[in-house]
Amino acid sequence: MPHCVILYTPNVDAKCDMTALCRALADAMLTVRDEAGKQVFPTGGTRVLAYPAAHYAVADGKGDYAFVYLNVRMGAGRSEAVKQHAGDTLMDVVKRHFAPVFDSSLIGITLQVDESHGQVYDGKHSTLHPLFNP
Repeated sequence: MPHCVILYTPNVDAKCDMTALCRALADAMLTVRDEAGKQVFPTGGTRVLAYPAAHYAVADGKGDYAFVYLNVRMGAGRSEAVKQHAGDTLMDVVKRHFAPVFDSSLIGITLQVDESHGQVYDGKHSTLHPLFNP
């Protein structure tokens, strides 16, 4: 279930390595633990996907402005402290990754953590989970 989907303006591609960001975020997600020490984001279900926007408009359009939106979905039932810790952990990764870009470009970044509530259907079929859950 845990997913991080990144939507960004395509001018970001020239400024940094988005594949490296995806890997860094996935690795960070795998380190997040709850109060009992249990892994919050299961290894086999952790996915980070990045998509450049085909069309976009940022601010007044008078500059080469960039924007990155990250949406992290996690299953329901985590404490507020765990959700905050997950968000802080991932935002730290994002800030480190984009630090050189902030020094030379005008860019906005938003990271949101959502919890899945009231799902009507949640079908899964995977050969990944057995690899990590013997």
